[in-house]
This record gives sequence, structure tokens and C-alpha cells, in this order.
Amino acid sequence: MVYSVPLIIFMDDVSGNVSKQWNKHHAIYMLNTNLPREMLEKEFCVRFIPSSPHAAPMELMHAMRESISTAADSGIFVWDCKLNKEVMLIPEGLFLAGDNPMQAKECSHVGLNCNYFCRTCHVGRTKEYKESEAGYTSLFTEGNLRTSEEMASQALQQFKTALCSRATGKVLAATTATRVHDSTLSSIINTLPASTESQVRTQLEKELLDLLQGINIHMDTPMEILHTVLLGVVKYFWGQTVFLLKKAKLLNHFQTCLDSLDKDGLNAPSLNADYICHYKGGLISKHFKSLAQVMPFVINDLVPKSVFDGWTLIGELVILIWHTKIDDTEQYLVKLTQTISNFLNTTAHILPLVAIGMTSKQKNGFTVAHRSLPTSKTIPNKLVCLEFLINN
Repeated sequence: MVYSVPLIIFMDDVSGNVSKQWNKHHAIYMLNTNLPREMLEKEFCVRFIPSSPHAAPMELMHAMRESISTAADSGIFVWDCKLNKEVMLIPEGLFLAGDNPMQAKECSHVGLNCNYFCRTCHVGRTKEYKESEAGYTSLFTEGNLRTSEEMASQALQQFKTALCSRATGKVLAATTATRVHDSTLSSIINTLPASTESQVRTQLEKELLDLLQGINIHMDTPMEILHTVLLGVVKYFWGQTVFLLKKAKLLNHFQTCLDSLDKDGLNAPSLNADYICHYKGGLISKHFKSLAQVMPFVINDLVPKSVFDGWTLIGELVILIWHTKIDDTEQYLVKLTQTISNFLNTTAHILPLVAIGMTSKQKNGFTVAHRSLPTSKTIPNKLVCLEFLINN
């Protein structure tokens, strides 16, 4: 008997110190998606792989991929206690999880602060174009999808440019033009012995193609909804709603309404109205997840209708995104896509109303809201391949 073992591969930067002093390490973890969802949430089902304060993220990812490929080629023989016989396991990568900055590195993408800000497609152009009516409208649709082959070709071209005179300025210009910033280039070059230019280029091309083999990195890095939705969209909506309530001197009234809300039907931690209103600028994800579900019942008649409509759509969106079981995938994707489109349209109308008092970072979060193409390539883990590009 042979079993396939699809793996969720998660990489992030963490601190290596117990104290609050930051000591940056890059670490990779794995989860076996054959396990039930309830088991995946257990700490003992998360497998720690490597960690290093010195190796670049893509160096660790390359070593991890080699380990998985070696295990897949030879197979892993274990004893099945149910079947009472020996079975073989074949591991394979399902997708790469992480926050937006780390996934941008994995896609060899510059990140959110560039003209073409999406790691999945080619949406965007110059700042002047995005501020025009046609350019702003284009941010709400997906562009041509990026491909691994295109990224590898551009990375190799940058390597060729780096060997020319005045390479620093030329490589920077190439990075700006192509939005490709591959962290593997320097690490690969530094580990190669003294060789001719053709030998280095051949080895570099082989390393890049080996790293990309078997995955589409631009589609296999699904959106991380914690920072993008709860600590992005919901957090900014909350901040500006509080601003409007304070301006209208209705914050105390809002606190009374929130405190009197019947919380018996909430499958969430208790909403402490006094804590939420007192520490309104220091809330965490669990508070935002609960607020997203109850705000429409609390702010009715306290804020303009457009803001109320925005919170209503946020509540629908949060419920859809945190679905744990999907019976009809096609119907779910249609409803999810429509809800995102409605929310983006509502946000575009709300922006002039809530922009007063917003920081430039928050304005970028509202203005640059982009939805990439939903996909059912991997169900249900990759249903939400949707990107609200929030500068967080």
C-alpha cells in the first residue's frame, strides 16, 4: 500500500530569544494535510524542520525541497497499525504558507511597495496611471498571471547584467522594471567555486529550475488571511469607525450598545466592551474577528449608511473565508468572489468619508485593494487565493 502525504510548508522569521530582544531566525515548519483539521491545530502535529540566523529564506527552502525530493524518490516505509502491515509514504508539497512579505520573497517579488505590487499577476503600472480613473479601476481586476518560467528567465537576465560594468545601477533598474528580486542569486553565486561565466550561468540556471520544479510558486502561495483581513481590512475599518464615533461624540453610546449585546450565540471569546473601547488602538486578531460579526448590530444609526454597509460585507466575508467545510466548491467560489467585489466597491465609495485622519499607510491599505483570481486547484486549502494588498 502506497500513501501520498501532501504537506503544508510554512516559513517565517522568528526571534531566537526568549526575551523581547529581537534575534532574527528564519524557520520552516510542516503540517501533514491528511490529518483532520482538528488535529492540524494541535501543536504536536506541527513539525519543525530547520532554523538559521544566517541562511537566507530561499537557501532554507532549497534544502527543504531537496529533502522532500529525496524522500519521495526512495519512499518512506512505516508500519500501518490499522492494516497491520508495512506501507510506503510519498511526501509532496501542497502549498507554501506564510505572511505576505515572506511569500513575496518566495515568489522572487519585490513586495507591496512597487508599481506592480501583486505577486500573483501583473496588475498595476506607474503611480500616475494608478491615480487615473482607468488605472484605479484596473486595481479591482486581475492582470495576466505570473509564471515560474518568466521569473526564472528574468532572474537569469539580472545575473547576466550583474557581470557587466556599472552593474549596481543596471540591476536596480532591472529589478524596478521587472519586479523580480531573487534572493537565491547571491547565495548560489557565493557557494559556487571559481568558474568561468558560462559554467556559473549553467549552474545557476540548474539551481533555479530545480527549485521551481513541480510547483507554480505564484499560485502555490495562498493568501494569509490573519494579517491581510483581520489585521488589515478589519483593523483599518475599526480605526476609522472609532474616529467617526469620537468625532460625533458617540463612542460612549457605542460602548453601551456593545455591552448590552446578547453574546450567547457567538462562538467566540466574550466581548468585553469596556476593554475594547478603552484599548481601541491595541486590539488583536481575536477581538477583530468577534467585532466583524457583531458590528452591524451595534453601529446601526451611529455611522453613515456606507460605513454600515461596509461592516455588513466584512461580516459576510469573514464568515466565508473562515469556512472549515465546503460542500459545493463552485457555488462557494461564486459567492466569495461576489462578496469581495461588493466589498471593494463599497470601500471605494467610503474612502473619501473615512480618509480624514488616516495615515498614509492606512490610505494605501484602503486604496490599493486588489483581488486576484480565485482558484480551486487545491481544495479546501487554496480556495481563498485572494489578495487584499494591505500595506501592513
